Amino acid sequence: MPDQRDIVLIPIPFTDLKSSKKRPVIVLSKTTYNRESQDVLVAAITSHVQPNRKFSQEITSHDLEEGHLPLTSQIRVDKIYCLHQRLILKKYGTLKKESFDNLIKMLIDLVQSDSKGHAQA
Repeated sequence: MPDQRDIVLIPIPFTDLKSSKKRPVIVLSKTTYNRESQDVLVAAITSHVQPNRKFSQEITSHDLEEGHLPLTSQIRVDKIYCLHQRLILKKYGTLKKESFDNLIKMLIDLVQSDSKGHAQA
C-alpha cells in the first residue's frame, strides 16, 4: 500500500478505455486514507517537460528523499486520477516533503475560488 508522496508506476487508460500505457504518478492522498481505502488519489508525472507550464512542478532524482527517477520530469497537479491500489506496478521513490508541500499549494491554487465565488484565472 502506498504512502503519501510515493512516486509509483501505474497503467493509465487512454480516453477510449481500450488500452493503457504505464506512467509514473505521485500519491496525493494521505497515507491513513490509503490504508482505509482500496483507492488512491494521484497526479500525473510526465517526462515531456515544458518550461513555465502552469500547475506543474519539475522534479529530478535530487527532489526524492529515496529512490531514483530516470529522467527530469514534471508533476501535473491539473491531471488527477483516483485509481484502485491494485493497479500499482512498482514504486520509484518518495518525493521530499518540501517539494510535496509546493505541489499542495499549487493544487489549492488550482481549485480555490476567488472572493466572488468564481474560479480564479
